[in-house]
Amino acid sequence: MIRKIIQINEEKCDGCGACVTACHEGAIGIVEGKARLLRDDYCDGLGDCLPTCPRGAITFVEREAADYDEKAVMANKQKKMKESGMTLHHSGCPGHQMQRFDRTTDSSVPNRAEQETVSQLGQWPCQIRLVPVNAPYFQGARLLIAADCTAYAYANLHRFMKGKITLIGCPKLDDTDYSEKLTEIIRNNDIREVTVVRMEVPCCGGIEAAAKKALQDSGKFIPWQVVTISVDGKILD
Repeated sequence: MIRKIIQINEEKCDGCGACVTACHEGAIGIVEGKARLLRDDYCDGLGDCLPTCPRGAITFVEREAADYDEKAVMANKQKKMKESGMTLHHSGCPGHQMQRFDRTTDSSVPNRAEQETVSQLGQWPCQIRLVPVNAPYFQGARLLIAADCTAYAYANLHRFMKGKITLIGCPKLDDTDYSEKLTEIIRNNDIREVTVVRMEVPCCGGIEAAAKKALQDSGKFIPWQVVTISVDGKILD
């Protein structure tokens, strides 16, 4: 069938791998130092990989291609997770424990002016899996590495984001090792400092561990700190 699908210009591609990380379907891989579309039926044609390419090497084309096969994509994901010792289901984690917090005791309801807050997000994308390793905004950056849930648990997270480049992720849900990409970001750019914001639940320790490993493996001495947020939205340390 004729459908929209990605096309990679190998002459422009520098093999950075940003598109591989951005492709949730596993359709792109690095072959002989260049990004390549591995299977047509893995490409959904949505183009999540396009904005992550720092070289502009990826475009859309319309051509004869196998239809997107979601079942094949899921089977491939399960295979990779099994090979890495992971499973699709988790149980027994304290992070799954349901809790409800009483918000009715607030002394007042903010007026409209107080409700409107200016975002401090300094760049897009902000997902660890999507950011290009050599993005220009990393030069001279103060880096914030935050777990996804912190933005919802802690209402004033943007005060940590102010003046920083923000990277977010969830090591429990993403099928990837953040430490490798974070190492490349720190090693290849002039990062001035690193702040890690995580939740108190044990599974969130993965993002702190990835950041620490990246700092060690980068071979650089960079000031860093860890801030832990409780599940009811308080700063613990």
